[in-house]
Amino acid sequence: MSGSGHGKKAIAAAFLANLGIAIAKFIGFLITRSSSLLAESVHSLADTGNQGLLLLGDRRASRHADEQHPFGYSRERYWAFVVALVLFIGGAVFAIYEGVEKIRHPHEIESPAVAIAILVLGVGLEGFSFTTAMREAAPLRQGRSWFRFIRESRSPELPVVLLEDSGALVGLVIALAGVVLATTTEHPIFDGIGTLTIGLLLALIAVVLAVEMKSLLIGEAATTADTDAIRRALAADASVVGVIHLRTEHLGPDDVLVATKLAFRPKLTVAELAAAIDAAEVRVRAAVPAARLIYIEPDLQRSS
Repeated sequence: MSGSGHGKKAIAAAFLANLGIAIAKFIGFLITRSSSLLAESVHSLADTGNQGLLLLGDRRASRHADEQHPFGYSRERYWAFVVALVLFIGGAVFAIYEGVEKIRHPHEIESPAVAIAILVLGVGLEGFSFTTAMREAAPLRQGRSWFRFIRESRSPELPVVLLEDSGALVGLVIALAGVVLATTTEHPIFDGIGTLTIGLLLALIAVVLAVEMKSLLIGEAATTADTDAIRRALAADASVVGVIHLRTEHLGPDDVLVATKLAFRPKLTVAELAAAIDAAEVRVRAAVPAARLIYIEPDLQRSS
């Protein structure tokens, strides 16, 4: 099932929310000099950049196939994550550095009430973005747990937005705890500890994204459900004796390549065989609309 239309709305909501949060956090840092707010500014900026890249990748992936790229540009939607990972890793390194410096050389937070107000506002905006992503992803989840949905989805937008928003909410809570503890205990080192923890959180998100995107960039097969549906569709005609082998690969989230060898009934004429192959393609596309490229090799069933 395509998730592109659902994903765009969630990405747009996340982009606007994170852009506003990044600006508010950075203004708060200038007022309070809180390193936790600075780290969270970088966190929100990385999220905003990533979501902008998702929108750009989706637009570039919609280009038609050409002579140089005969299978199209669908993987542009995955390539955007390579740049996004750079943003997250850069943000993580910066936040870790700032956290270590603040722990080594702590200083008082100026106007802590301003910092707390901005962080609470951030929790509200991130919560809006997160609930929007959950609502958009619900029809695509198909009864799976959220963990399985993130692991198995071939459409990267919604799982990534869910990961980013949940990470952002955790980061805001960490920053809020750091500021409150630094203020109430009069030990500004807690602000540095919060900053360091946010940096480690950004690094963890980068690792999770890298693991997920590596598999998609290399090329993953269609989901088990889609593969089973393709196999049933191929065999659902009397002219097909059996499916000898079947290979699938996602060229993009909504673009599946199908290559199969089918055993057809003996003594079919050339015209009958061509008609049977065409009919098989129609059945596969009806069962799995994302199966846009289909290659069928006819053969005879041989005993092993």
